[in-house]
Amino acid sequence: MDLDPGLAALRPLGGFFVLHAFGPPPPRPLPTLAHACREGTADGSADGLPHDPLAFRVRKTAAALGTPEARVAASVVHQGLAARLWSVTLGCAALYGRVPGLDPDLLHWDPDASAPDDLWLAEVRPRPADAATLAEVVLDTHLAPLTAALRARYRLPPGLLWGNAASALAASARELDRWARRHGRGDAAARARSLTTGLLAHPLLTGTGTLTGTVFRRRSCCLYYRVPGGGVCGDCCLSRPPRSPRPPRPSPPP
Repeated sequence: MDLDPGLAALRPLGGFFVLHAFGPPPPRPLPTLAHACREGTADGSADGLPHDPLAFRVRKTAAALGTPEARVAASVVHQGLAARLWSVTLGCAALYGRVPGLDPDLLHWDPDASAPDDLWLAEVRPRPADAATLAEVVLDTHLAPLTAALRARYRLPPGLLWGNAASALAASARELDRWARRHGRGDAAARARSLTTGLLAHPLLTGTGTLTGTVFRRRSCCLYYRVPGGGVCGDCCLSRPPRSPRPPRPSPPP
């Protein structure tokens, strides 16, 4: 089945899978993901558009989580964007047998919005739905520059970020598998599993974790346990949060 301009088949799968790709453009200018991954400039905005969308999103996420650690918020932002990109492409691959190209100069991002209102594709350009194409569309085109930008700005280790990417892929595949089985789409579930296995063997993702059926166990931690009230995620390499270091004792008076 060819991709329809609005990617309507994705709507029943839920917000993370939906991509706005039809109808009028957003009411205000939105940066492209290509712009968001470039080196930021001074804070501020023009016409409602942040000069540094990525930093804006990290600050917004840190405030929502109640964490003073920008690197923790940056990890959450990274995993959230990875989940959106994987969900859209994997969902299209499973249901249409084709994927949209997601050209970073055509894919617009609202850093102030959540799924499904955060992404808008200006033009749907169909591509094949094989693992190599999905890797090019998501890993090479988007996650590699996003990972590089977050590493440079927030000093996050590459193993953590690629673990985020693998975790997001496995989670998208798991949700798609559940939906497909509930709706008698065994073909879509099988296609998603096959693509996920192939993608996890990609050089950027190999060694990030172990996939057993639809259950993924990563070999790194996304740092969510450092969020106030947070714990470890279901696929974390940790069985429980590490103990927080004790605050240093005050020096005795002279």
